[in-house]
Amino acid sequence: MVLLRFFSFLMGHVSLIVRGEFLEKFVNMAASRGIFLWDITRVSEDKVRVKVRISDVRPLRHIARATKSGFTITERRGFPFVLNRLKKRKLMVLGGIGFLIMLYFLSSFVWFINVTGNEKLSDAEIKKIAAEVGLTPGTAKWDLDAKLIEQTIREKFPSVAWAGVYIKGTQVIIEIAERKLVAETPNKGPAHIVAGKAGLIKELLVLNGQAMVKDGDTVLPGSILISGEIKEEIKPEPSNQPLPEGEEPQEIQYISRYIQAKGFVRARVWYEGYGECPLTEVVEKMSGKQKTSICIKFGSKEIIIAGPPKAPYQYYEMKESVKTVPEWRNIKFPVEIRTVQYLEKIRERINHGQVGAKKIAEQRALNDIQGKLPKDPKIAERRLEPVNTGRSEDIIRIKAFVETIEEIGVLKPFKAPKEEKVWPNVQN
Repeated sequence: MVLLRFFSFLMGHVSLIVRGEFLEKFVNMAASRGIFLWDITRVSEDKVRVKVRISDVRPLRHIARATKSGFTITERRGFPFVLNRLKKRKLMVLGGIGFLIMLYFLSSFVWFINVTGNEKLSDAEIKKIAAEVGLTPGTAKWDLDAKLIEQTIREKFPSVAWAGVYIKGTQVIIEIAERKLVAETPNKGPAHIVAGKAGLIKELLVLNGQAMVKDGDTVLPGSILISGEIKEEIKPEPSNQPLPEGEEPQEIQYISRYIQAKGFVRARVWYEGYGECPLTEVVEKMSGKQKTSICIKFGSKEIIIAGPPKAPYQYYEMKESVKTVPEWRNIKFPVEIRTVQYLEKIRERINHGQVGAKKIAEQRALNDIQGKLPKDPKIAERRLEPVNTGRSEDIIRIKAFVETIEEIGVLKPFKAPKEEKVWPNVQN
């Protein structure tokens, strides 16, 4: 049946309305003479609709006269009629043929270059090296040497373990795999452990260095918790000789030794968040409906080839993408394909009430704090308090307070003096 319809379209067919008293005789005579009629539908007592090939219309006239019937053509379908209409629109046909030729010509060049698999190297760095061996937008596909591009990328970037170049349509994909470099050796020079954030010292364990705070002290960001500078007392050589009259004992002196401080400093840290929610509010949500509009822009003119010409919804979210044809041999093509996606939104007015608004405000306050907390925090206390502004308003305001116990020590390297310093014991 599908094959029959295809040949009917190829050869052309028409729809007829046949009128007469002997319609069954009309159909039977047509069948006996090898004329194929299909989609036979009775319209009324003396009318029937049929479809027939163009070549069989003339023989049907003789059958119609023999059965005292008549028919009129109501619809023409098929390739011959399409071709006849195109003959009357020669400019459109030439434009379509020219467009197809240009499309085929442009598809023989590379217009887009994408880089995948890179983490440390940027796309621009890789594209720059590829351009040195001939891979640029507008390059003909037959001029590309994929193996040369791969080899050049590996030679220019020692961190690249493997590179592959693939051509897909008008796009070239450069896929690379970077070597896993060994992490840099951490700093081994002198360093303090300082406070990374404000807090109240709860626990201090010194493994190497000199403690500068104790439990219960309040510290600010940058305060030295464990010093990497250790002062050692220089003891004078013992002497049994009494000091001369009028001479004072020698002052105690110190020498500094510089190390990398090590230890753990845990503190109580407080975080604060804020959230609010009106008793009645209008919320937006996606309905799930969407429409896509596609248009071609030639210079300042736009031709919509699919979809609505403007936003079909009252409330919506719009996503737009524009693709242009890159320059080729300093020739710029003023052609853009613009795709606009309209996602419908619906608005609803929700009455939360006092209890519902309070719960939402509390959750928003906690969410505000969540972005400030470290990973896997040890929470000691969580507290929620209403905010009273002193005036009557249809909104609930909540402040959230969270106390955590966390490590606040941060290693801060410093440059030690070239010469050791001797520190005298200054008497007040």
